[in-house]
Amino acid sequence: MAADPNKFGIFVTSPQNMRHVVGIAEAVNKSGKQPMIFFTYKSIHLTKDSRFKGLAEMCGKDNIAICADSYTCEGYDSVADIPAGLSDTQMRTQAFHGAILDECGKYIVL
Repeated sequence: MAADPNKFGIFVTSPQNMRHVVGIAEAVNKSGKQPMIFFTYKSIHLTKDSRFKGLAEMCGKDNIAICADSYTCEGYDSVADIPAGLSDTQMRTQAFHGAILDECGKYIVL
């Protein structure tokens, strides 16, 4: 599959970048493109940020996910405590990160 120039991947690992994640996703949307976001490692703490639900709604179900293993490793319950704005199918593996690399014409790591 060729990378789609209308998709912009955001790979989030740091718990300190929510302002940037939201800002970049909004800019991508305003430009008529689709953000795809994957939260992993310590960034899964950002799912408890009040802006997360709006970010998830902006991206849509197929374009945002969090690493279920990272969520569990950081002390959250990946079955009983699914973040607001997500469904259980958005608790994913690193394969979603691979899909972002494959599908997105542009990509950034935060």
